[in-house]
Amino acid sequence: MKLRFIIVAFLPYSLAHAEPRYTQSDFGGVGLLQTPTARMAPAGEISLNANRTDPYSRYSLSLQPLDWLEGTFRYTAISNRKYGSEALSGSQSYKDKAVDVKVRLWQESHWLPEVAFGFLDVGGTGLFSSEYFVANKRYKDLDFSLGVAWGYLGNRGDFSNPMNILGGDYNDRRDVNSPGDVNTNTYFKGSPSLFGGISYQTPWAPLSLKLEYEGNDYKHEPQNNNQIQDSPINIGAVYKLSDSVDLSVGWERGNTALFGITLHTNFVSRKAPTKTFDPPAQPLPTQEPVTPLTEVDWAEVSKQLDKNAGYKVERISQRDSELTVYGEQSKYFYSAKAVGRASRILDNNANSDIQWFNLVNKRYNMPIEETSVPRSTFRDVVNNEQDLVNLHRTTEVNRATPRIEKTLFQQKPDPFTYGFGLGYQQNIGGPDGFLLYQVSAYAEGQYRFTPGTWASGGISANLLNNYDKFKYDAPSGLPRVRTDVRKYVTTSDVTMPALQLNQARQLDQDLYGMVYGGYLEPMYAGVGGELLYRPMGERWSIGADLNYVRQRDFEQDFGLRDYRTITGHITAYTKLPFDLDAAVSVGRYLARDWGTTIDISREFSNGVKFGGWVTRTNVSSEEFGEGSFDKGIYISIPFDEMMSVSTMSRASIAWAPLTRDGGAMLHRQYSLHTMTDGRNQDAFYENFGKITE
Repeated sequence: MKLRFIIVAFLPYSLAHAEPRYTQSDFGGVGLLQTPTARMAPAGEISLNANRTDPYSRYSLSLQPLDWLEGTFRYTAISNRKYGSEALSGSQSYKDKAVDVKVRLWQESHWLPEVAFGFLDVGGTGLFSSEYFVANKRYKDLDFSLGVAWGYLGNRGDFSNPMNILGGDYNDRRDVNSPGDVNTNTYFKGSPSLFGGISYQTPWAPLSLKLEYEGNDYKHEPQNNNQIQDSPINIGAVYKLSDSVDLSVGWERGNTALFGITLHTNFVSRKAPTKTFDPPAQPLPTQEPVTPLTEVDWAEVSKQLDKNAGYKVERISQRDSELTVYGEQSKYFYSAKAVGRASRILDNNANSDIQWFNLVNKRYNMPIEETSVPRSTFRDVVNNEQDLVNLHRTTEVNRATPRIEKTLFQQKPDPFTYGFGLGYQQNIGGPDGFLLYQVSAYAEGQYRFTPGTWASGGISANLLNNYDKFKYDAPSGLPRVRTDVRKYVTTSDVTMPALQLNQARQLDQDLYGMVYGGYLEPMYAGVGGELLYRPMGERWSIGADLNYVRQRDFEQDFGLRDYRTITGHITAYTKLPFDLDAAVSVGRYLARDWGTTIDISREFSNGVKFGGWVTRTNVSSEEFGEGSFDKGIYISIPFDEMMSVSTMSRASIAWAPLTRDGGAMLHRQYSLHTMTDGRNQDAFYENFGKITE
């Protein structure tokens, strides 16, 4: 599995959880021990879980994108089974991959319980696949659960399948034969069992206790790995070490100890670190400036706008009572914060002729949005003389339109920018090593020939890795467009991940275009272009990209291999109910297969995004190989949420069960949809309160 990873620190921030606390089960996801409950963590919760109950060690990531939807990605290490041949896998134990989903049907009321249904191992090998319905009812500090499960959680088979009323043979649950597929032909089949239990929040706040009756008798374990069960009753305890760390112990099957740890945080209720390394916002003037606008030191104002508000100023102009700054925001993730800081600086320098401050945000010379702030209202709100709602109502975010105005100042920003850092990448879950990693140092730079034409690239040097264990190349029935990943990461210690020339332009008031060429990503070089139609303030847009690419040499230098192809997609972006975002791409992939990728995500007001994707192409399951089709989940977290200095950078974490050649997209370095995010008015107004910071 290819994993693009940036470490996230789970720090002890306070969480606003209801009592009794909702803790994770052995499998990941809110539950007791071996059984799930109908409870859900608050939206925005993320949990990393690790536990050991011989012979299973389970490692899982659980996400709560919505109040009623929970998703879990899990690895299970079966310690008494080998992954493969000793020559390839050594002593590594077998690893099972799985994706779980739980959906709440309705919330608890005075009389009715909370009810949910869910699926275990819905997108993995199917070794632990199960379906269930479960209900919960709370009484004071006790939380009772009762459910019915098919498959692994219900292997005891207490009674005949009630689904037989629908016709067909629902008592027959056949073995899963398509690892990684969504095996709907087995859903709710076989004889089910009851399960349930009680969680108790003790008077000592850090401690909660669990008691459960499970529906598995361990006589039908995967890989004939049957276990002795002396009792179907499990007991456990969870100790809250801190607000973000839970320790678990238990006694399962009447004869086996459980030990576990959970790291968790909530990206909605937690508070981002104080920006102690940001310069303080400028105070408002005690007296209104009287200097004529033509005599203001606008070069100095431009420096202040850069240092304090993050705007790389291109031009400052006046039209009647409006003062307009054209520039590129490069520092503040929250645009309202940048606009507020810039307004303070302008208020300190503009005389009473100016009543409006306009900030035109540009990306590579493309005007994205124009924010207009009423000067007097802004001043009154900062001085606590008016409510913020008045400023919210009168501040406008519109498309930037050309107009006749007087230029007060103009400059050409520094064309060259650069940066250094450390990189980390890993492959996880392979037969030659569960965790294969590399730590590297990188240098990257960008040179702008004109505001809209630039070259960008970088160099990466290996510092530390264990890729000497990386021996396995997955089989493929398609051109090896991604499964040669081992050769790309092990052939050379110094690589050039990308080096390309780009030009971007606004073609019409809502239409943007970009062309690019060069070494586009570690595996491909080529040329391409993208168009995006994104109406200002609308919750939909549509784009298209087309690329001619050729595979790069494994050394990732200037050499090229023989494989070449044309790839591209038409992508529609739209807002869905429940604050979900969808991107649907239709087109041709790197292996010359045709199909569709559906990406569904939830982005919270602070920019944290939980999402997942599924790709289906005209490649058969047999040609695709293990996994049957491409899918995965991801998290995107603004560094602003984790650091004591403001930044627009993001941490991206993506998990895909397997690296395969079918449904593989080109990893383009730039995306017009991302570059035009300023056209999302919702993001500005959702964080409008930051305009006074």
